Amino acid sequence: MQAILTVTVPFFALVLTGWLAARRGLLPESAIPGLNAYVLYFALPCLLLRFGADTPVLDLLNPWLLAVYLLCAVLVVVFTLALSLNRGVGLKDAAFAALVAAFPNTGFMGVPLLVALLGPAAAGPVICMVLVDLFFTSSLCIALSQLQGAGEHGARTAALRALRGALSNPLPWSIALGALLSAGGIRLMGPVDSVTHMLADSASPVALFSIGAMLRRAAVHAHGRTPLRDTLPVALIKLLLHPLLVFAAGSAAQRLGAPLSAFQLMVLTLAAALPSASNVSLLTERYGADSGRVARIIMTSTVLAFGSFSALAWWFGARAAA
Repeated sequence: MQAILTVTVPFFALVLTGWLAARRGLLPESAIPGLNAYVLYFALPCLLLRFGADTPVLDLLNPWLLAVYLLCAVLVVVFTLALSLNRGVGLKDAAFAALVAAFPNTGFMGVPLLVALLGPAAAGPVICMVLVDLFFTSSLCIALSQLQGAGEHGARTAALRALRGALSNPLPWSIALGALLSAGGIRLMGPVDSVTHMLADSASPVALFSIGAMLRRAAVHAHGRTPLRDTLPVALIKLLLHPLLVFAAGSAAQRLGAPLSAFQLMVLTLAAALPSASNVSLLTERYGADSGRVARIIMTSTVLAFGSFSALAWWFGARAAA
């Protein structure tokens, strides 16, 4: 456990540092969008490009990993949607609760954390998850959120808008470029390689700091207070049910003969156990849903994930050593 905490404590401490900096006013609210833009358009694409170029293409686009994770994303969305609707939550807010339950923070936190914990081989499975969530999970939940009032036409328009947003996101393109470099055996050279490495090395600390700042910003702009009894169930779905489903589905696929290694299943399960993606709060604001509720779910999952993720990583380590 000590070896695991040596990795996880600094990651979550950086999130807390960002939150405290925003709370104390050391990081002005006006600076947060610029910080996010640096991570999204410069540092993180370089990190994904570097890992993509060093990872075999079939590890980046593993069909079995994609199928297992896609199935579990659908199950989590359906279950969370039904739970929220049963509690009297409107369809729009229920859809974003489903998104926050099914969308782990794989981009800003997952890639650097799991690579630091498990080595560069962990990058491939995590990148598979990034692609599923950017193109499928987000589009599905945004479309569901627009069924209420806007109808089927509005849902289709929202889904297409979400897909266009995913295509304008630099992360899939950096993954694609990395895959092309990997397939062609091409290596970046000279100053281009040096600049890419410098930007990639900054991705992890700045992204984690940015998560904390975004959570603080979302909490400040939230209207009203959402009781813990309304946020905790969704946070627990994210941290407990989601990884349990991924592990069960992956284990079943292995028994059916799928070429899914124990290491890949471990990475997939640990990535599913990450806290909710912080950028969902921005999507919630854009589509007019209850951003306060979503922000508190993200905050709850982030606080609890330090213990739950570390415990799950320890369990996998103990199990592998047994």
